[in-house]
Amino acid sequence: MKTPGSKDWQFRLHEVIYESNTPAGKLFDVALLIAIFTSIAVVMLDSVQSLHLKYGNLFSNLEWIFTGLFTIEYLLRLICIKKPFRYVFSLLGIIDMIALIPSYLSFFFIGAQSLLVFRALRLLRIFRIFKLGHFLTEINFLTTALKGSVRKISIFLLTVLMLTVILGSIMYLVEKRENGFSNIPESIYWAIVTITTVGYGDISPITPMGKFVASVVMLIGYSIIAVPTGILTHDLAMLARQKKELPESCPTCSREGHDLDAEFCKYCGASLMRD
Repeated sequence: MKTPGSKDWQFRLHEVIYESNTPAGKLFDVALLIAIFTSIAVVMLDSVQSLHLKYGNLFSNLEWIFTGLFTIEYLLRLICIKKPFRYVFSLLGIIDMIALIPSYLSFFFIGAQSLLVFRALRLLRIFRIFKLGHFLTEINFLTTALKGSVRKISIFLLTVLMLTVILGSIMYLVEKRENGFSNIPESIYWAIVTITTVGYGDISPITPMGKFVASVVMLIGYSIIAVPTGILTHDLAMLARQKKELPESCPTCSREGHDLDAEFCKYCGASLMRD
């Protein structure tokens, strides 16, 4: 997509960085994906004390190389769109910034007294993995499906909560206090742990009636596991039948998810005219 008056080099750069349906765009995405995973691997390996003592300098140099590459990528994303601040304050833009800031802050935090702060800042680099959202072109599709399922899943969770209160109260009545069911909240806790098939085993029924109730709770737990999955799968399938969107992103605000016949961006109003 090319808007009137846009510079050719900006248009070509936008095609490479934001579009994934071109050979150059796919190559850029793959290269960025490899860089992200490699940088995360470096951070993880550097956290191992024995490896840090042996290859600490190498890991530090690699981290700064990746920081430089991601900084260049971030700046290029701002340069090739007309309204860069829309990207800066978008979710992915904020995550990209969070992934970069700790590296530069660590440059200023030098000295033994700030060593713990330095390590805490390095932990934030793990947020870089969320840059994978650039490659998830279906993220809006999944978000819409989740929003559509919230009400159904909320009703389901409310039903499960009521069920655990009832079953926990029953277990409180049929079990002895010395077996761990000393009050209703403790019994409800046992019901939640059991119905979710976690089964810590810190509280367990002893009496025959208590074991019978526990068996019922376990069977109910297995039977309801698939309910939230079924709700979400149904909404995803319904949206998949209706989904007709352009694969390109807006050259002004970088947002995706436009209708096939759209002429203007539904987020910023910019023209989506194509040659």
